[in-house]
Amino acid sequence: MSSFLNLPSPPLPAPLRALQAATTRQDADSGSSTNMRPIRHRRSAHDHDHHQQPNQPNPLPVPNDDDNHENQPCPPTNETMLQGFEWYVPADGSHWRRLEKVLPSLAALGVTKLWIPPACKAACARGNGYDVYDLYDLGEFEQKGRGKGTKWGTKEELVRLGEVAARYGVGVLFDAVLNHKTGADFCETVEARRVDEKDRRREVVVEGGSGGGVGVIGAWTGFEFPARKGRYSGMRWNKEHFTGVDYDDKTQKTGVWKLEGKEWAEDVDEELGNYDFLLFADIDHKHPEVREDMFRWVEWLPRQMKLGGLRLDAIKHYSFEFQRDLVAHIKERVDPGWLIVGEYWREDSEFLAKFIEYMGHQVSLFDVQLVSNFSRVSLKGEKGDLRKVLDDSLALWKPDNATFVVNHDTQAGQSLETPVAPFFIPIAYALILLRANSGLPCVFYADLFGSIGQHPQPGFTNFIPPTSGGAVLPKLMLARKLWAYGSQYDYFDEPNCIGFTRVGHRAQSGGDGLAVVMTNAWEHARKTMFVGKHHAGEVWTDVLMWCPGHVVIGADGWGVFPVARQSVAVWVNIDAPARNMVCSYIFDHDIYGLEAERRNTMEPLERATKQVAS
Repeated sequence: MSSFLNLPSPPLPAPLRALQAATTRQDADSGSSTNMRPIRHRRSAHDHDHHQQPNQPNPLPVPNDDDNHENQPCPPTNETMLQGFEWYVPADGSHWRRLEKVLPSLAALGVTKLWIPPACKAACARGNGYDVYDLYDLGEFEQKGRGKGTKWGTKEELVRLGEVAARYGVGVLFDAVLNHKTGADFCETVEARRVDEKDRRREVVVEGGSGGGVGVIGAWTGFEFPARKGRYSGMRWNKEHFTGVDYDDKTQKTGVWKLEGKEWAEDVDEELGNYDFLLFADIDHKHPEVREDMFRWVEWLPRQMKLGGLRLDAIKHYSFEFQRDLVAHIKERVDPGWLIVGEYWREDSEFLAKFIEYMGHQVSLFDVQLVSNFSRVSLKGEKGDLRKVLDDSLALWKPDNATFVVNHDTQAGQSLETPVAPFFIPIAYALILLRANSGLPCVFYADLFGSIGQHPQPGFTNFIPPTSGGAVLPKLMLARKLWAYGSQYDYFDEPNCIGFTRVGHRAQSGGDGLAVVMTNAWEHARKTMFVGKHHAGEVWTDVLMWCPGHVVIGADGWGVFPVARQSVAVWVNIDAPARNMVCSYIFDHDIYGLEAERRNTMEPLERATKQVAS
């Protein structure tokens, strides 16, 4: 059992004691909590003898009346989040302008939340912001080597991005890195104890040190922010504000040192014994000056730019109690409507469900287990069992969370690399975008716009194009926006072919729904599924245009839906509103202007070639 659930004396505060009780599940319909086991595989209430499907993971109560969709409460328009960056975005200071330029097309796809990278000044001029130096510098002061701006751009450009996003109804999520600092302005002499990097509870005897393993090191823990000159915050950081460091300037060695007189926070993840320390200079969130400054910062931030919430980085590495207090402060003093999503990298969904309970359901988490499932099932090819793709995912415990397929940490070359087979990426996106009560789906920047890659070449000659050439993912996003409404029926009955349907809701797109079928086999497949008697007689086709032909819905509301090999098909009424627009939709993914540049280069050449040939 996690140490988080068994903290030592003094007695636990009431919220943490409550967390030790049986895990609760957020009710999919009411948003309240009930003492229940995680939602497991259930049958559809509409099984016919000749259509019965074993082992169906139907996580929603399905109405008995085929046409009860008419009486369902009006659902809100589906929301979608875009992670607006990848790890390898070029460090040209132009990213805020790029995002501003594509905002109209993102809003058209149904994007309602834009997660931007850490916008604070980094220690490195080319740093992505996770090497955070100054929380109060959003690209305004000349420090750390690239003038005023960050890798992403200037504060003025960031503010304009927030304003334009708000005009399009898109809430910006600011990536808040509150666990550590780096790039200190001066080094301090401090006593410290070196600890085992594999078990942070165990001290290592320091060569030349005094008794008990205490030694004197040079720690880069002094932050004065001279360019800012006290503007916005007068706090100066020193060794008293940190618990540990990963570098001794005296010996020029790397490791993990716990500063003398400090202890790791106990209410953190128990990986490596105690995972309070992650990297750089680890912040002491118990220090009253640290607490006061961070609470002040979350009030200051929305006064600088328009925001819709925060993405909290690395929350397994700093005090859960501090996080709970910070979130409560945000909800009370900043904006109760802010979306706060935490990055807690752990595949134990039961634990994450308990963490959400402890946070009072004020924080959503990313569904880590689901991404692991995508990777494991996809890499097995047709030997992967699609029926298990949702097993133990966080969505089965707490539907109101964030799902994703790839992000900047799991993409190729990164510390949490979790490869998903290319053929499976559209399948995975169909699962997170089109299913009911499966959380807020987050689309990855590189899957929509492509990636510069780990080893960029001059002219970006090694550019990696977006998923499926950039044509399929935008259509899946539009399908979510237009037709992914109403009751859901699941058909997870075969290891190589699964499907589900949404019957639609009359308040959204005239009541049109959709049928989704997917396979990992090297041959075509088909699935008989129920879409509702109210769709009887309609002709449905695949909006992704990967599977030709049409399906006529029977008088009983059932249809037989095919799918091409190792792919996904999304079947929709051929007369559905906006149907032709979706089928013919061409998304401009050329965010870097590479294709436009190629056309400008090649067109004169092609014209000259034709003239010579004629």
